[in-house]
Amino acid sequence: MLPEDSQDRKKAAISTNLKQSALDTHLREPTAIEKVVLYTDQLFHKAAIKWLITTNQPLQAVEHLSFKKMIDIASRASKGVIIPN
Repeated sequence: MLPEDSQDRKKAAISTNLKQSALDTHLREPTAIEKVVLYTDQLFHKAAIKWLITTNQPLQAVEHLSFKKMIDIASRASKGVIIPN
């Protein structure tokens, strides 16, 4: 090999290594991960107060037998509760 050819190959290799390749093939949208919040009495209390206020419910709504039954049934769900619309 000629000395000039060797130098040209070195320069070509260096310039190739300095170029950044595209990341498009490596990137993907992250999948949504549903975070399950562990139950605490304090968390339930805050959620109940927020529900009472935002839905304009009377304070006695959380004392109603049907509400207590609904909460009791939902508490047994092992994979969360889906509320139908």
